[in-house]
Amino acid sequence: MKIFLTTIVLLSILIVSCQNDILEELKCDSDDDCVQASCCHADSCVNKDFKPECTGILCSMDCKPGTMDCGQGRCGCESNKCTAIIG
Repeated sequence: MKIFLTTIVLLSILIVSCQNDILEELKCDSDDDCVQASCCHADSCVNKDFKPECTGILCSMDCKPGTMDCGQGRCGCESNKCTAIIG
């Protein structure tokens, strides 16, 4: 799980430094192309082809702020990039 979160952080840094290039993991044409980037307490999204493997993962029932927990947000496709829409 730590490796996955570290990967997401590194991908985010790359996105900021390469604003014109959208990483394959984040490319989308519609909201349906995007899913949560982590199994629990997701605060980012990826293309559904790169969704995490969550079989056997147990998450807490916490509704953590700043995440998509408990209907606080959703994944969407904005400017052809999967994005977490929270709030």
